[in-house]
Amino acid sequence: MTTSQQRGQDEYTAVDRFDELPSHRRRRLLTIFAIRSLATVVVLLTAYFLLPFTRLLNGKLIVEFAAGVLLVIVVLTVQTLATLRSPYPLLRSVEAMAITIPLFVVVFSTTHYLINGLDPASYSEPMTRFDALYFTMTTFATVGFGDITPVTLPARFVTLLQIIGGLILVGVVARVLISAARFRQDRRFSNQPSVP
Repeated sequence: MTTSQQRGQDEYTAVDRFDELPSHRRRRLLTIFAIRSLATVVVLLTAYFLLPFTRLLNGKLIVEFAAGVLLVIVVLTVQTLATLRSPYPLLRSVEAMAITIPLFVVVFSTTHYLINGLDPASYSEPMTRFDALYFTMTTFATVGFGDITPVTLPARFVTLLQIIGGLILVGVVARVLISAARFRQDRRFSNQPSVP
């Protein structure tokens, strides 16, 4: 075993289980994870409301939408790998979802907003950025009040992709992250030497 592998193995087994940590350490870790998650949401929403998306209305919406979906996939992959390496994988998997889901929502909100900008008749009523975020959230949460509905084929297609993506994100991806966290935790504690 190389020195770096040995050091990684030592770090791997040197960490206590989360529930065995002193309460002040658990609170500190929870606070750090919560602040990072909240900061991500704040940054994403601030960018969503403040960036000038009008430059994206030059006919390359499909490319930009695909880039946004690819970004969600890349972030999710990075978050899954981070969960597998984390000393507290269950906590890390929750943070991963708290980062990935808002990014997913912002990508689709931006797309709905831009579709509306290209053709205001794409939805049952013209949408502001807030309306697009509202529509995305009600669709993602499967509430779908019906006050804003997609009318044109592009708007319906993106909404359909959002519904499918949302189901995959919540169902499959959440399960993958939790499984990765459990795998990491089980592996870590099965490698620890037993204490007499």
